[in-house]
Formats: sequence, C-alpha cells, structure tokens
Amino acid sequence: MKMRWVRWTRWVGGWCCLLLCAIVSQAVCPPAACGEDWPQWRGVGRDATIDDPSLVRQLPGGQVPLRWSVPVGPGYSGPTISDGAVFLTDRQGEAPEVRERVLCFDAATGKLIWQHSDPVRYKIGYEASGPRAAVTVHGSKAIVVGGMGRLNCLDAKTGDVIWSRDLDQHYQIRMPDWGITAAPLVFEDLVIQVTGGRDGACLVAFDLASGKERWKALDEKAGYSAPIMIRQGDQDVVVCWTGESVSGLDPRSGETFWSIDMKPRNMPIGVPTPVVSGDHLFVSSFYDGSMLIKLDLSAPSATKLWHRIGQDEKNTDALHAMISGPIIKGDAIYGADSYGEFRCLDLKTGDRIWEDRSVVPINRWATVHTIRNGDDEIMLNDQGELLFATLSRDGIEIRSRSQLIAPTLQQLRRRGGVVWSHPAIADGMIYARNDKELVCASLQAKP
Repeated sequence: MKMRWVRWTRWVGGWCCLLLCAIVSQAVCPPAACGEDWPQWRGVGRDATIDDPSLVRQLPGGQVPLRWSVPVGPGYSGPTISDGAVFLTDRQGEAPEVRERVLCFDAATGKLIWQHSDPVRYKIGYEASGPRAAVTVHGSKAIVVGGMGRLNCLDAKTGDVIWSRDLDQHYQIRMPDWGITAAPLVFEDLVIQVTGGRDGACLVAFDLASGKERWKALDEKAGYSAPIMIRQGDQDVVVCWTGESVSGLDPRSGETFWSIDMKPRNMPIGVPTPVVSGDHLFVSSFYDGSMLIKLDLSAPSATKLWHRIGQDEKNTDALHAMISGPIIKGDAIYGADSYGEFRCLDLKTGDRIWEDRSVVPINRWATVHTIRNGDDEIMLNDQGELLFATLSRDGIEIRSRSQLIAPTLQQLRRRGGVVWSHPAIADGMIYARNDKELVCASLQAKP
C-alpha cells in the first residue's frame, strides 16, 4: 500500500510540475508573442507590428552586439524570416553582366543555404542599388519580384524554380521611374502582384501553384506601395495604392469594390504601405500629402475623410512621407515628413500636434522605419541607429539609441550614405541590411 502511495504521489507531482512549467512558459512567452516569423514585407500582417514582451527595454550604448554578419550586394529589399531561414535579394555585377540574386541564410548562424540568380537589364533610376521588393514566404514557397518585373516562385528549402514570369514581356509595363517595388501578396491560392501593366493590368493575380494568370485589374499607372489585405463585413478586400488611386478589390476576382482618386501633381511618389486602424486607412506621399479614408466595416465601401497637401516638398501640410511608414496609434498619426521631421497629427483633422527633429538627421528623403511592440516603438533611422521609444500625443520618449548597422553609399551617394531597407524582427532577433552586409542582433532580455 505504501509503495502504491509513493508511486501515486510521484505521478501527481510529475504532472503538477509539467503543468507549472506550461503556465510559466505561457506567462513568459505567450503563443502570439514569441517565436513569430516575419515571412513577408513588414511582417505577418504587413503592419510592422509585433507583440513580444521578452525584448529588452534598454539598448546597450555604442554598437549593438551582433550575433552574425554576412556580406551581401546592394539592394533595397528588407529581410524576411520564415522557418529558421532569412531571405534577401541583392544585385551582383556591372552592366551589361548584371544579375539579381535571391539569397537564403540560416537564421541562427548566417550560413548561406542556397541562392538563385537571374540576369537583368535595368532601365530604371538608382539601378545600381539593386532589386527593391522583399521576398514573400508562404509555406514551402518563396515568391519574389525583381526591379524590372521578373516574378519567381521558388522552393523555399532549395531555391529550385517552381515557376517564373517576365511581367514586362507579358504585360508591357508602364515602368515606374524606380522600378517594381511592391512585394508579392499571397491570398489563398493566389499571388497578387503590382505589375503596372497596360490594358487594365496594373494589378495581376497569378495561380500560386502554376503561375497562370487568374485575373487582372485597374487601368492605372503603378505606384511603389505594396498591397494589403483587410476585412469589410464578410468580405476579404485587397487594398492597392497605385499611382492614381487607393482602391479596394475582391481578391478572388479583381472586381473593384471602391476607389478613391489620388492623382499626382508631379510624379507619383507613393511609397509607404497603407496603414489601417479600425475603420481608418491612411496613406502619405512625398509630393501629394496625406489622405485619411473611412472604411465601412459592414460592407466593402469607403469614403475620403480628408486629404491635405502642402505647397511643395519643403512647405508641407500634415505629413508628406517618402519611404518612412507612418503608424496610427489611438487617435493620432505618427510619421516622418519629407525631410525627416517626425510629426504627430490629430487623426480626425490631420492638424499637427507636435514635431520632433531628433529621430533622424534632417535631410531630403530622411527615413525612419517604425516597428510597434505593444505600446512601444522600435525605430531604425537612415543612419543605421536603432531607437527604443514610446510615442504619445504628449511627445516622443526616446529611452535609448545605439548603432545597429552602418550607412552605405550605393542607395544614396551623398550625406555619408543611408540605410533605407526595412528591418525585420523575429524570435527576439533583429535583422537589417545595407549595401554590403546583412546583420543579426539579439534583442532578447537575459533570463
């Protein structure tokens, strides 16, 4: 009887121990918070948002310690992370022997797993800086588009080509000055790509398995902004900010549900991804200012609330964003203006609440990438500085700032160079690139 009692108490004790470990694990690392990949442009929801309470609150002074660094060529694309691998694109060689590469590295060590390359003949501005769009990883597939419109679907484990389309050859692209920049968007069994093609092919959907065209839509010039998915009522809606409008379409058929004109005064420079919060959608352009759209959450329709434009790129109104992605937080909009002036706007009116000039040095096209983590913000400015901050209507609290990666000259050959590529955060690690290297650093707090 005594032995049975001992065995029973050990069994109960063992299960209690496992249960306690599970509870502690959930408390320290909730399922939605830790270990989440960054498998596409601006993360899982294309909204540059994570929720990881395990990250440090303060950065070390000086240089952030790097876990690893690997050499890469020029490219604007930010890294994406999926299933223990980091994906990136770059440029190799000089004209006429130029190639665009897709690279896959081990996320823990930086070791190269595979690479794929295609010849390319650039006919766009800033061509020496290489391909633009981030790799989209969906399950076993890695989908990537090059600066001149080469769309590849690759095996994410091996780099083998599953299918490939030359978008310029098939759709006679009205090529934007800076090329094709929007990362592919996967929805169900479709790849939705900003193509800029003629005859109603600004946006094209391809079969994910075969690469065959499923639909095309919008007879408009392409912009540089990546499409996003939203939900209106019971309907999935793909939102595309082209060079002429902000439009919501049926992702399964390409049918236009709603469209709001945003014609350019000069050349279209709409780069940041549309930002959504509740029933508000916000876009901001370097030349054409900012527009706030109200989304109907019961059905796929939308109306313009306000559109504010300054006199020019220096005398701006509200916000004239270039590369920096604005955010909506509560009842305010935050973002970097045309020369880097970091601003807080009232959501309802677009009126400026405050402006701060300490986030990034003031220069034309000054850039700040902002990732939200809970109620805090993680920023990478174009000098490669990493900032931990908290934004509110009362101002910006910068808790710490350290150097993550050095600016380089290929993307902009003045003011000491820049870091314009968007960083990625996955599993407590931050990944960033310039024209010469891809780096990885830990942001995890010590146990």
